[in-house]
Amino acid sequence: IERNRLYSQVIDNLNKAAVVGFHYTEIGPRLKAAYVGSPAQARVYDDAQDCATRFRQFCLANNMLDFSLQMEVFLHHLWSEPLCRRYVLDSYRHVIFENLEEDTPVAHDLLAEWLPHLDSALLIYDQDAGYRRFLGADPESAYRLKEQCNQSVVFDESFVESAGVHALGAGLKRVLGKRDESAAEAASLPPPALRYPQNIHFYPQMVEWTVQQIATLVLDEGTPPGEIAVLAPFLSDALRFSLANRLQELGIPARSHRPSRSLRDEPAALCLLTLARLAHPEWGDAPTRYDVTYALLQALDEMDLVRAQLLTEIVFRTREGQPVLLPFDQIRPETQERITYRLGMRYEALQLWMQAYRNSPPVELDLFLSRLFGEVLSQPGYGFHASFTAGEVTANLVESIQKFRWVAGRLLDAEGIPIGQEYMRMVQDGVIAAQYIRSWQEQPEDAVFLSPAYTFLMGNRPVDYQFWLDVGSRGWFERLYQPLTHPHVLSRHWTAGRVWNELDEAESGDEALYRLALGLVRRCRRGVYLGISELGEQGYEQRGPLLSALHRMLVGRPA
Repeated sequence: IERNRLYSQVIDNLNKAAVVGFHYTEIGPRLKAAYVGSPAQARVYDDAQDCATRFRQFCLANNMLDFSLQMEVFLHHLWSEPLCRRYVLDSYRHVIFENLEEDTPVAHDLLAEWLPHLDSALLIYDQDAGYRRFLGADPESAYRLKEQCNQSVVFDESFVESAGVHALGAGLKRVLGKRDESAAEAASLPPPALRYPQNIHFYPQMVEWTVQQIATLVLDEGTPPGEIAVLAPFLSDALRFSLANRLQELGIPARSHRPSRSLRDEPAALCLLTLARLAHPEWGDAPTRYDVTYALLQALDEMDLVRAQLLTEIVFRTREGQPVLLPFDQIRPETQERITYRLGMRYEALQLWMQAYRNSPPVELDLFLSRLFGEVLSQPGYGFHASFTAGEVTANLVESIQKFRWVAGRLLDAEGIPIGQEYMRMVQDGVIAAQYIRSWQEQPEDAVFLSPAYTFLMGNRPVDYQFWLDVGSRGWFERLYQPLTHPHVLSRHWTAGRVWNELDEAESGDEALYRLALGLVRRCRRGVYLGISELGEQGYEQRGPLLSALHRMLVGRPA
């Protein structure tokens, strides 16, 4: 497993302990008590506990607050102080709390203490949600706050779903075992608003069918691209590239959001970081020819892979372990013509800017990237010009470096390590991800949204049409493989010492599938398109539980 995934699970365990309300030294024992299997896994839980303990000790020794320690300091030290408590209780007399089911048990405990002191409160709870369980959300804990409310109102009508989409939701409820309908009730519903392909065998055919249906909606029927969401249990790089590339060929804008994606996987970020390595030879971290080729491909508008590779072979050199970019005017005239003088002038301007920077005192990495973006890459003729995605990635990267510098700068300075060099190493190791608040905010462009299904749910924004791809995948049902943590065992409702078995896993999968499917349907206005192929992306036959449920719903519908 990649190092960043291991780190995230160790930190997730600490966060779970803080938001559920148990001591962080209990993480390993809780996980071990619920596990039955190889003794080697028990030792892994011991190692995960040791890592969590060492991280907490490091934070305490260096006066650093991660999220879990912030929560514990507030709950165990600040909230118990009369001055702090009185400030909160006297300053805020009315509270509106939406999506109560997506918050954590300690937040609910705090709210339970707060409610008697308020003049009024409105608590809003979605009975079929709780999508953030893997982050510590606790719908059961939230629901107990109903007992402290003077009035309870149930809203069961949707302002979003059309009649056909409502019928789809009712059908899924029936087959997933959450609702018993009479035959008369089922017969009174209109046909579910579903469309799906016939006899598609291979995965690429499903992708092409999806693109063609989107083209029909946008180009023929006038549907705004922003009213279409393409969702999958996991949005792989290959799937994202295939969809975005084909839609771009048809002139249909598309954007994607994958919070768990590493910064090193973003083309714009990879280009910026490669140029940063070229501009800082003192780091001793020369990029490869492939990295330089890819950077030139992204940086220069109208550049293609063949000419980028040819240009790199000529101008990129490593002298005494330090990278060097040669001027364009030193290239033979016949080769300049192959590359074209237009691209050569753009490269020459970039190379001169880089050379001028290397001849001047270096600045912090975030300032370097801000200047590089503003003075060169965002200008006409360069790859980041008029690209909202590239601008967003650059802003995220600059913000990431700033925060890293603020947090780790003192420690690195004490050890004589350049901050930019250490940041670069962490990005290359995949430790730093591309998750930022601005990425969750509504985007200004009208574009088809490509996203994992849970990411779309957490954005909480309805669209006219949804495309569910890879419907036969078990990813709609199964939890991510996380060998160092367990969201259910580390919850407040798990009985200490009880063993997690296959029945528990199946029941949790059924519940997750129900909540996911209903959540998607309730954020759809006009219809759902099902991307179904006999073989999945890896070439295996697709027979997942979502596909089975949809089949039972359609076959069992009264004539």
